Amino acid sequence: QVQLVESGGGLVQAGGSLRLSCAASGRTLSSLVMGWFRQAPGKEREFVGGISKSGATTPYADSVKGRFTISRDNDKNTVYLQMNALKPEDTAVYYCAADLSTVVRLDAKFYDAWGQGTQVTVSS
Repeated sequence: QVQLVESGGGLVQAGGSLRLSCAASGRTLSSLVMGWFRQAPGKEREFVGGISKSGATTPYADSVKGRFTISRDNDKNTVYLQMNALKPEDTAVYYCAADLSTVVRLDAKFYDAWGQGTQVTVSS
């Protein structure tokens, strides 16, 4: 069973940067497709980006493309979400998720394990 723990959230001014981390345990990270999602108050959980097992494929939501970067360090069993040029509309709880499949999927329903989430607040 996979356990995921996010960290790195916080309060930042618009235009600033944050790096979120997601530490995995219970299963080797290299066997997992990983995704990042976010949920703002009153809104549905949405796909932010994902990364394939090798790291070669990293699809992103249009709203974050060019500003956010996902990476993984399989030796450290950790996935990262680097967020630059943050905007107030990026404010949300951010979740990492693990998928046992072989491709990065955009729908949250396909993911098998979730972290507890970390709050990101961007002030204007």
